[in-house]
Amino acid sequence: MTLDELRARIDQLDTEILERLNERAQCAVQIGGLKKNGNAPFYVPEREKAVFAKLAQRNEGPLNDAAVRSIYREIISAIRDLEKPTSVAFLGPRDTFSHMAALRVFGASAEYHPLSSFIDIFTEVERGRIDYGVVPVESSMGGSVSDTLDLFLSSELKIINEVLLHITQNLLANCPLEAIERVYSKDNAFLQCRNWLRANLPKVELIEVSSTAEAARRASQEQNTAAVASRLAARTYNLKILTERVEDAPQNFTRFFVVGRQMVKPTGDDKTSVLISVRDRPGALYQLLLPFSKAGINLTRIESRPSQQRAWEYVFFIDLIGHAQEERITRVLDEVAEHAKHLKVLGSFPRADLED
Repeated sequence: MTLDELRARIDQLDTEILERLNERAQCAVQIGGLKKNGNAPFYVPEREKAVFAKLAQRNEGPLNDAAVRSIYREIISAIRDLEKPTSVAFLGPRDTFSHMAALRVFGASAEYHPLSSFIDIFTEVERGRIDYGVVPVESSMGGSVSDTLDLFLSSELKIINEVLLHITQNLLANCPLEAIERVYSKDNAFLQCRNWLRANLPKVELIEVSSTAEAARRASQEQNTAAVASRLAARTYNLKILTERVEDAPQNFTRFFVVGRQMVKPTGDDKTSVLISVRDRPGALYQLLLPFSKAGINLTRIESRPSQQRAWEYVFFIDLIGHAQEERITRVLDEVAEHAKHLKVLGSFPRADLED
């Protein structure tokens, strides 16, 4: 086919795609009407996981699965907005990695609310003023985020999804590398990139600011200035990416929880998070873990935190593979509860995929 013929074919395909997208949207609007009558949630992570899984099975390329998932995430986001606008809170400001994690889950069509603290996020979602919250829970390099875990001690919110975000830092500027006189960034971003900065910008002044987004904003306004920040910040503040992935550890992931007020149905590939407090007696922890071992249930994380009730009393946050509605998981949790002072299921949710 000639160039003109190929372009004509693309135009034809674009028309067909648009017709099918609007047809899909009409079906979704009808579903939204049924949900309103039945008070069902509009964001259904188990359904979205099933959609992405089917697309991956049917995808024959040349688009890879990650590209298809990204395209459909925005399609689903735009169509969900027709059913009901979805409001999402995250730890602000905008253009940070928390913002990127929220976009990874809900797409560009959601209404985003950057809040100043984790407790503000939980409070707004608990009171129904915002639909969902996205909060970091642990880093592959830095461990657990204690502020997030502690809020689950008293909150009735449920964990309804998780996302694993690959944390990559970039050097952003509107001047050449050799012209840079100062670099702005957040303290932990500098720590993640200290070897690269020492090797490539040894004489440049490093200035800490409140966030990587603020660093990008300042770099966009000052001459001979750069920022260590995200690709999202580069787009927002019209900065060039001088060097990608300047972090010293290439496998730095942060895990985020999506919190809400609904229960999520099983998908066949799920995790469950539980909070357990044990009685202070010899062998208590052993008795707590033994039922999981006997049942062959994989525990992917165990974290202890002060109970905030009594001095030197602790609770355990445990993640396990499986859904709380599965018979074998229910049976084991019931057995564990017999040996525990308190057991609380924080949520069962689709297991996240590693996406770069």
